[in-house]
Amino acid sequence: MTKVAASLLLSASTLFNPTTPKTLSFDASAFVTADHQIRVAVRKSAETPIEVVLRNKNHDVLYQHNIGKKEDKYTVKLNVNDLADGEYELEIKSNEGSIVKQLNVSSQPVQQVARTIAMN
Repeated sequence: MTKVAASLLLSASTLFNPTTPKTLSFDASAFVTADHQIRVAVRKSAETPIEVVLRNKNHDVLYQHNIGKKEDKYTVKLNVNDLADGEYELEIKSNEGSIVKQLNVSSQPVQQVARTIAMN
């Protein structure tokens, strides 16, 4: 069986600190690749430390990486095959606010397709 990540961008909400109503100094994207990995990319426009965190539904941290102030780009591929079925949360955050993306991982059985080709 292979694991498939579904609904990665189900909720792409940005949460702001109420005392800082400006836009974030970073942007992030996340998507599932053809080989069933989550690709995360972060691009910064200011020297701000950023943290990338993947949590399960019990809020246990499964992956965490700190992006330093001097790094302006960061990309990573996370292997979904190692995750149990369930709901996950990917959060990219700084002291300005955070971007939260929801992820649902489920096993899908391999389906055999029978094809018949007939020619006249």
